[in-house]
Amino acid sequence: QVQVVESGGGLVQAGGSLRLSCTASGLTFDDYAMGWFRQPPGKEREDVSRITRSGDSTYYADSVKGRFTISRDNAKNTLYLQMNSLKPEDTSKYYCAAGSYDGAWSHWGQGTQVTVSS
Repeated sequence: QVQVVESGGGLVQAGGSLRLSCTASGLTFDDYAMGWFRQPPGKEREDVSRITRSGDSTYYADSVKGRFTISRDNAKNTLYLQMNSLKPEDTSKYYCAAGSYDGAWSHWGQGTQVTVSS
């Protein structure tokens, strides 16, 4: 049974930092590209960042470029998202998914809430 579990969300002031983690089990972690997504209430899901199976290529949405860094540790079956210089508009539930780098995401977590106060 595949499980994808996010952690690390919380409440932070604008300008602060958080690091999200995502641990996947029940699958061969390095067979999958991984991605971070967010969906604020009433808005469409945004593809925040993604990383290839080996970690040699990454993608960032323009809205987070230069502030967020995605990384993975295949030995630990864990994906990370380092979020710096957080803004109130980054407030959302953040989801982790496993799938293919071209956008077919097959396994999703339940999400972790990030709230940035102004």
